[in-house]
Parts: sequence; structure tokens; C-alpha cells
Amino acid sequence: MSLSFTNSIAVQSRARALVPLCVGAGAYLFFLYIGDTLLQDSDSFWQIKIGQWILDHHTLPYTDFYSFTRSGEPWISTSWLSQILFAASYAQWDWAGPVVLTAVAIAASAAILVYLLDAHLEIPRSVLFAMLAVLLSLHHILARPHMLALPVMIAWVGILMNAADRKVTPSWVWLPLMSLWANLHGGFVLGLALIGPMALEAIWTLESGKQIRLLARWFLFGVAAMLAACVTPYGWRTLLGATNILNLGELLSVISEWMPANFASFSAFEGAILGLIAIGLFRGLTLSPPRILLILLFTWMGLTHVRSIEAFAFLVPLVLAKPLGETSPLPQIDAQTSESWAARYVTITGALMIAAAALTTTSIYMSHHRFTFTMDQTPVAAVDLLQQRKAQRIFNAYQFGGYLISRDIPVFVDGRAELYGEKFVMDFFKGVEAKKLDNLTRLLEEYKIDATLMVADSPAAQVLDHIMGWKRLYADNVAVIHVRDGVGDAAAPARP
Repeated sequence: MSLSFTNSIAVQSRARALVPLCVGAGAYLFFLYIGDTLLQDSDSFWQIKIGQWILDHHTLPYTDFYSFTRSGEPWISTSWLSQILFAASYAQWDWAGPVVLTAVAIAASAAILVYLLDAHLEIPRSVLFAMLAVLLSLHHILARPHMLALPVMIAWVGILMNAADRKVTPSWVWLPLMSLWANLHGGFVLGLALIGPMALEAIWTLESGKQIRLLARWFLFGVAAMLAACVTPYGWRTLLGATNILNLGELLSVISEWMPANFASFSAFEGAILGLIAIGLFRGLTLSPPRILLILLFTWMGLTHVRSIEAFAFLVPLVLAKPLGETSPLPQIDAQTSESWAARYVTITGALMIAAAALTTTSIYMSHHRFTFTMDQTPVAAVDLLQQRKAQRIFNAYQFGGYLISRDIPVFVDGRAELYGEKFVMDFFKGVEAKKLDNLTRLLEEYKIDATLMVADSPAAQVLDHIMGWKRLYADNVAVIHVRDGVGDAAAPARP
């Protein structure tokens, strides 16, 4: 009986070790299958274009050279490493490269989350939390730099939370994670901001003397983390560049991913918040004030900006894991049994088999499927016509900016809102939405626009039909072109 029980524990240990890999492989294959849905944001175009420029010139951008409205003005790329990775993968495998890269990042995120939760929760609950986190983040899972930084964010917060749970300071050997995050995406400032609440959790139940000593060590770790975040080609300017986007004021309310959550109809995020309340009530959880602060912070972030829902989805489970685990402790597994060479051999063999299966499936699937970017972000025919006419100053729709950059056409505006500033982009949006007609006509004259490229059903496209001095040259289901009346060739026939 004793031998049978020991063998059962050993099997359970090996199974638990492979669960994160299985979850990651499942997530990877799922997003590989629906890979076209990752290509729905035109920002992917300019991200790749900048990565290509960096690879070609062996340097980083310090000024803008993609627009004619801000050409030569200071601008740095806080996602330069992600852009290089996307550009290199795109050069090698076309759009399949960014899709696979993004799917791998999602897989790593899910696997890391399950691994971290596994220390406190049963396998089914760990896997369920990971699946729910991916589900909540679906709207923002795109082939863009924030996805490559997601597994780093989860790992970093997991390390901080683990140290806080054990009432110790995080090991400084993990500081390179912060450097990696800072080179991948500007969201690393969240990782720095979380050091304070985590330090409070670490010292919360300690005696006053120990609190001061531990808090001092956390403070030194925080300083070291901030210095690590500056280990980028831009140095300390990385910190300023990452926070510029948060200073755009009213503009954040009109950019879709920065808008506040909308509860006009039931959503997965709304269900998650209600579920979080239900878990607390049902389990009778008693949380320390720092943990409550963290949960409120992540919830507020998700409510304020829909792009922050992924932080809520992946980080709240890390905060709740220990309190939830204490309500139903896991069975203890003998360390010698779980760390035996036989157990390690089986685990490594299983991991290699999972990786081989994923690679084989990728090869087979990519051999007969070609990933393509969503058509409503790519006004191909309209841009072809503009290039034929040699249009120089194009007043373009916000979502067309990335595609124009990919075609080497200077843009009026694109997704780099921090470059253009709040007033400029707000004036642009109010003009395009016909909320202020004077804005539209003023911008057309002030920047000497010779052609406009608007979304087919935008108010500006309809208004331009009635503005003296402008005529509709081309229209299809994606875009509409207007040019100055009496300039150039006769109007091209509109396409259905």
C-alpha cells in the first residue's frame, strides 16, 4: 500500500510539472489556428516598419521620419526590441512570422501563469484561471509589442508576489527581467509601480523592527529595478517615453484601446468582476489591505482603459492564489520523490514531445494556410491610385496611418499619438467626425493637403462631397479619396 501511494504521488508530481507546458501548447495551437484575428490593427504595420529600419540602419530612431506633420521632431521607440523581433519574423515568413511569435508569447503567458498558481492551487483551478485570463484578453491579443511583453509582466509580478508571500526581498538576479521588459514595451512602468504595494504586503504582519529592515531592502530593490529599466539604448529617456502616453488627457477617451470599459451590454470583463465578488463572498476570503489595494488597482485599470483588462485578467489570480490556497491546502509531495532522476527524465521527455508536436503541427498548418491582414485596415486599391497620382500630402484616417507607413508614404497622423500630442489629434478627430467642421477645413488648408484618404463611411468623407474646392475621386468598401477640384485627372470610377 505504501509503495502504491508513493508511486501515485510521483505520477501526480510529474503530471503537475507538465501541466503548464500542456496549457501553453494548447493556447499556442489555438491562436495559430485563428491567427488571422491577430492581424486586425494597422499599428502592426508601422511596428514592423520601424523594426526593419532599425535592422537596416543598425541604430534606433530619435526623431520622426514617417509623417509630414511632425517630421524631424523628437521621438523614441520604447518597443524597439519587439519591433526588431516582429520585423525579423516578417522578413523570414511574411505575416506567418508575427502570428507565430504572438502565439508563442500567449502560450508562454498562459504557461507561466499556471506554473505560478500551481504553488498554491489545484491543477483544475490553475488551468481555469489561465483560460479565463486568455478569454478576457481576447480583444487585445494582437500582433503588437505588448503581447511579447506579457509573459515578462506575469513572471515579474509573480516573483514580487512570491517574495511578498515569503516575507523576503525579491532576488536581484531577476532584475534583468525588468531590463528585458523595458526594451520590449513601455508598460514596464507598471512593474515599477507595483514594487511599493508588494513591499507593503511583505511587511504587513511583521514586527516593527523587522518591518523597517525589510522595507529598506525593498526600497533598494526598487531603486535597482528603476536603474535596470534604464538599461536600454535610450537610457533614462525610456522612462519619459513610456509615460508620455499617459499624459494625453482627453485624447485617451477617443482611442479605442484607451477608452473606459463599456457595460452597456454584458461582457466577459463584467462577468469577471461579478465572479470576483462572488468568490470573495462564497469563500469568505479575508485579505490584507495591500492585497485589497492591488485588486482594486487592477480593477480600476481595467475599468479606466480596456487595454488594461489583460493586466486585471493575468495579475489578479496571482494576488488571490495564496489566500485561495489556504482555504483548501494542497497535498504535500515528498521532495525526493518529485526530484528523482526518473521523474526528471519523464518530465523532460514529455516536454520534448509536446514541443515536437507543436512544431510539427505548425509546419503542417503553415504549408497550406497563408495569413493575411484584415482588409478594412488595408486600403490597397486607394493607396495604389494615390501613388499613381504622386500625392504628396495626404490627410489620412487614423487607422490607415500604419498601412501608409508600410507603403513608404508620409502620413498626416498614425498610431503614435504621443508624437502628435493631445491637441493635434483631438483637432483631427473632431474634424474627421464632423463635430467641428472648421477643424477639417482649417487642417486641410494649414497643412496644404492635396488628397484625403478617409474610411468609407466616415462623416468627413460625406462632408468633403459638399465642401467647395474638393471632389470625390475614388471610393470602395474600405476607403474614399477626395482631391482638390480642378487638379489632376478626371475622377476615377467608384468601386462597389
